[in-house]
Amino acid sequence: MKLKRHAVIREIIENSSVETQEDLAAALRARHIDVTQATVSRDIKTLMLVKVPAGNGRYRYAFPKEKGALLSKERMARLFYDSVVSLDYSENIVVVKTLPGTANAVAAILDHMPWQEVVGTVAGDDSIIVVVKPKEAAPEIVRRMENFFAE
Repeated sequence: MKLKRHAVIREIIENSSVETQEDLAAALRARHIDVTQATVSRDIKTLMLVKVPAGNGRYRYAFPKEKGALLSKERMARLFYDSVVSLDYSENIVVVKTLPGTANAVAAILDHMPWQEVVGTVAGDDSIIVVVKPKEAAPEIVRRMENFFAE
């Protein structure tokens, strides 16, 4: 359901002017997708939507134009600094604890990192599991993540 909802959100954002989360929720409901405000909020973070000027002092949701800017080192450092509470690992699993509601955004950034040792991530509300291969690479992945705090 989430993948379908995200596809519909992409279509809505690309084809109409959506100014608020409530507008987006209403547009989804008009397409027979029942959502809560919390779900829409998480989807906006996961899809990394941004607000752009729409004219007359108004703003609308859009996808960032430059993916490089979206996944910049500065953005990652800020996201980690603002969201990550702790890092730990056991064997080939790294656990990232975040503030409530921010795990999806952090995991989305991690999913786009060019770290070959990372097999994938699974995010909840305030925790992320990062699967690492080989298991000996887990301390190095934690070190790389910790470097984001230092910047």
